[in-house]
Amino acid sequence: MKASQINVVLAAVVLVVVLGYEAEVSVAVAAVTCNQSQLDSCKQPILFGTPPSKLCCTKMKQQKPCFCKYVKDPSLKKYITNPNAKKTAKKCGVPVPKC
Repeated sequence: MKASQINVVLAAVVLVVVLGYEAEVSVAVAAVTCNQSQLDSCKQPILFGTPPSKLCCTKMKQQKPCFCKYVKDPSLKKYITNPNAKKTAKKCGVPVPKC
């Protein structure tokens, strides 16, 4: 096989991998239903700074794509931007997005 043919094959493989990865990410994000009540298990850590439970961390990870939407909601913003919410997210290993 010539070098140019190898380059074409490699480019095609890279393209397939990249497109496949993007499709997986899109499906994962699309599967999230934004529902702030899913974070009920995080009320105590967010309001009072108590350690988050495993359930809280799981729900926080699931709802992460919705955080910017929650920040834009005036009734939720004070909870999402609360310093304890940021601490809880950090303890759960969930990066706080820049919205």
